[in-house]
Order: sequence, then C-alpha cells, then structure tokens
Amino acid sequence: MTDAEYVSIWMRPERPARGPKPAYSRAQITEAAVRIADTEGLEAATMRRIAAEIGAGTMSLYRYVPGRDDLIELMADRLMGEIDVEGLPSGDWRADLTRYAYGVRAMWLRHPWIATVHRAIPSFGPNQLRVIERVMGTLDAHVSIDENLALMAVLNGYVEGAARDEVSWAEEVRRSGLSETDWMVRTGPYVHQLLESGEHPIFSKIVMEARHPHLSRDDRFQYGLERVLDCIAAALPPPAEPPVAAHREGQEDRDD
Repeated sequence: MTDAEYVSIWMRPERPARGPKPAYSRAQITEAAVRIADTEGLEAATMRRIAAEIGAGTMSLYRYVPGRDDLIELMADRLMGEIDVEGLPSGDWRADLTRYAYGVRAMWLRHPWIATVHRAIPSFGPNQLRVIERVMGTLDAHVSIDENLALMAVLNGYVEGAARDEVSWAEEVRRSGLSETDWMVRTGPYVHQLLESGEHPIFSKIVMEARHPHLSRDDRFQYGLERVLDCIAAALPPPAEPPVAAHREGQEDRDD
C-alpha cells in the first residue's frame, strides 16, 4: 500500500451510510482482541481467533478492521482509555503527573503485550488525544509547547522504561521459574568473586551500599518518579509572587 492509498483507521467510517445495521462493531472486535492478548498473548489475537470469540465469520471482520496494523492501533488506543485523566489539569501539576505516571504503569502491567507493540509514533486515536490534552494541559500554562513536549518525553521515557523492565522481569520469572531472590542467590558466588577482585569499585559500591536495588518494585518506581518530577520542577519558571506579599515587601522598603 502506498502513502497515497493509506487511510487511517480513524478516518474510516464505523459503518456505511446506507444498508443494514452492522452485526458487530469495532469496539466488540477490539475488546475481544484485548481479552485474547491478555490471556494467550498478542500473537494469538488473529482475525480467525477473534472471529471465533465473537461468533463471526473471519472474512466478515475485515469490513470493520481492514488489516492487522489497524487492529493493533485500535487495541493500543483501547488501552490508553484505561488511564484515568478525568479532572486533569487540577492546578497541581505534580499531583497530576504522578497520577498519570501510575496510571500508565498500571496499564502496562495489566497488559504486558503492549511492550511489543508500543510505537514511538503515536496513532492519535480518540483516547490517545484525550490523554494528550489532559496531561500536557497540566504544564501548558507554565512552559512553551516545545518545552512541554520535551518534559513529557522525559516523563514518559522513565515511566515506560520502568514498566518495560517490570514486564521483562515478570516474563523472565515465568520463563525460568526463578524469582529475583533465586536469581540473586544463584549469582552470589560470581558477585563475591567480583568483589574480591577489587577491580570494579563502582560495582562494589552498588552491591555493598546501594539501597535502591533492594527496594520493592513500587518503592523503586516512586523513588525514580520523584527524581523525574524534581527535574521537571527545575525546568519550570518560578511561581509568581503573591500580590499581597509583594505589597508588604514594598511597604517595608519604604519604611526603611
């Protein structure tokens, strides 16, 4: 398909202008696809499998969803709809971004297959657009749109990286049958050998002094998130001085 032939799924009408009411909807197909991906993995969410799930003919689904890329786009946007951004911006940007960050992390952990389809280029589906408007709206009054984009990239990079790490660990535990504690016990003799060599002072400091690796996953995420929010705070202009305080300082200067 050439660029000239491509039509975004969001530009395609849900149903034809004429004719009988469709037997199914994109929402039904998308929900079935997400259920299958959650329980059996993304690769299992084929048109044939989805059709069996909802009791439809396989070829009939292509009238609703033309191709797999379109299906993935619908599924990804469906997941964005799980992120609670109602009421944002509230006026407290730090609380808003914290809530958003935890919402994204929770969504990734509920649907680990998103790590395999997450794209750097957004699709701008309705849920994606709602999140953009609400979340970027928290900083819109403080910084330029370019600065807003840069700060959101920093935040999203941290949140998605941390979530991807958690998803990868969970998959490794499932595959190997070893918990994180089991893994540390297994690698203990080698780590001890590295410490004894004295050739890796930074690594030794990590093993002997660092608290971060021993935090729970929740505490580790919170610790990193606070550092990211501190960086965002440093990039924001200082808050305007309250008029009353400014008046008092001016009065004191005149009294002196």
